[in-house]
Amino acid sequence: MGSSTMFRCVLSFSFLFALSAGIQPAAADSSHARVIRLSLVQGDVRFTREAHGDPLADQKAQWETAQANLPVRQGYVLATDNGRAEVEFENGAMAFLNENTVLEFYDLSLDDGARTTRLVLRQGSASFYVNPANGDYFSVTGGDFTVEASGKGSFRINNFDDGSNVDVLTGHASVLHKKEPTELSKGQSLSMKAGEDTVNLGRLPADDDFDHWVSGRIDTVSRATNASLQYTSSPYYLPGYADLYTYGAWSSCGGYGYGWRPFGASLGWSPFSAGQWLLDPGFGWTFASFQPWGWAPYHYGGWLFDASCGGWFYSPPAYYGGNPRKRFPPVVHPPHPLYRATTAVFVRQNGKLGIVPMHPLDKEGKTPLNLEHGVFSAEPGRNVGPATLSGAAGQKWETLKSPPRDALSSGLAATTAPARTSRTILEGSGGARLVSLSHDSSIVYDAKEHRFVNTNAGPSSPREAEAISGKNATGGLRNDHIVEAPRNNAPAGTPARVPIAPTSARAATPPSRNITPPPAPHTSSGGGGYRGGSESAASGGGSSRGSASAAPSAPAHASTPSAGGGGGRPH
Repeated sequence: MGSSTMFRCVLSFSFLFALSAGIQPAAADSSHARVIRLSLVQGDVRFTREAHGDPLADQKAQWETAQANLPVRQGYVLATDNGRAEVEFENGAMAFLNENTVLEFYDLSLDDGARTTRLVLRQGSASFYVNPANGDYFSVTGGDFTVEASGKGSFRINNFDDGSNVDVLTGHASVLHKKEPTELSKGQSLSMKAGEDTVNLGRLPADDDFDHWVSGRIDTVSRATNASLQYTSSPYYLPGYADLYTYGAWSSCGGYGYGWRPFGASLGWSPFSAGQWLLDPGFGWTFASFQPWGWAPYHYGGWLFDASCGGWFYSPPAYYGGNPRKRFPPVVHPPHPLYRATTAVFVRQNGKLGIVPMHPLDKEGKTPLNLEHGVFSAEPGRNVGPATLSGAAGQKWETLKSPPRDALSSGLAATTAPARTSRTILEGSGGARLVSLSHDSSIVYDAKEHRFVNTNAGPSSPREAEAISGKNATGGLRNDHIVEAPRNNAPAGTPARVPIAPTSARAATPPSRNITPPPAPHTSSGGGGYRGGSESAASGGGSSRGSASAAPSAPAHASTPSAGGGGGRPH
């Protein structure tokens, strides 16, 4: 019997035995930690692991450069300067950060499979795509209100010193201000000035460059994820699988079933050749790949080697023997995909630390099945070809459950704190506007012409002239009406802005605002909920709200990996 045939037989037998014996797969444990990642980085993006109060005012917060495939944990704060960022949640929800934006992951708790997500937009513009499953709760606090998502939809929040607004792009959302909800649907916008209780409703302005970027990313991820999932037998959403379709190819490799390899990979390519190790507070040492596709292959499934198939290839999590044509019995639910800190096994010999790509049938503490195909350096920069670590003749490699905490070093670099942008909302005949009003700004209001003008330089395009004068504006708050400092390395497609003198990193303290998110609701076992007796479960998870505003609990650090699946395919 060939090795590939044996692999399939053993895999099928192992899983069927677990089902027949009534054993709950380890992956179904959903009580420990959330699995969220920084899925895309464009330009300058940084983060801090912990901030006390306002992260823009906390002088003790330690900021680091952020890279794609960074695991995001409760308490983290992401900030963009001259850049943009995208965050992917385990069930397919997504967050998109525009330039000069600060987003705090205030509460990422998990209770018996129900996910509570409470975010705080400290400043800037961010869009969110959500599809909460029954029992899930998703909210974003920005300024003086909180937006609660009750079902599948998308919305955008702009939050600056003197005011904030929310635009509902698709679906529905509930805006909570001082415990009073305002229901919004697609095409509606709500704005508020800081410190005031007046809620202003209006229609959406025309899409700007950031809106087009967000909608393009949602469409790309949706299509690519569905394209990749057809090669697996998983009924769950798998984060990062969209990148596999974009940056590599699936192919059938004999009895192994479908496997994946990145474009351009040669026979001598090794999986752990480009990346760095990060110490994740919940899961320990985590491999963060530099590759844009480097999330799913390093956290789900395993690796196989076959020269006839090109060398190393990624094997996705197997369900029911890995055969997508087979179906589970009606009473049996397949396990969620198991998240791992890394799909590698650490080994040691004479004090020398190495790694072996994890085989799908590897067992904890046992000799890795891929050992015969080489032991690679734990320092990714050294894995630049087929060469592997070699040990003394006759000596065996010791398998480690995990490397010592001081065995590796994180490659993230320290950086400075993000700057506070000084912007304000002013009302005019053309609607609300966001403009910079720092003491050294060259933007002034021309009382004769009844518009804002740049005293240093005229607009370089009709679009910029429109952004200043607001002649054709439709109301609401959008980046089309934000006059800001120039972007030297703005993402491709970002429209030019009127140049003004930059504000200081620590601008004047903004008006006092209640930025603390309301407490998460207590959901029923059915996953629905209510507010004031009005049921909202039909849209995918309503809420009943407590009266006190509680501080977030400590981050839920995992002692064992948790399930990373969602309640279905969300896109």
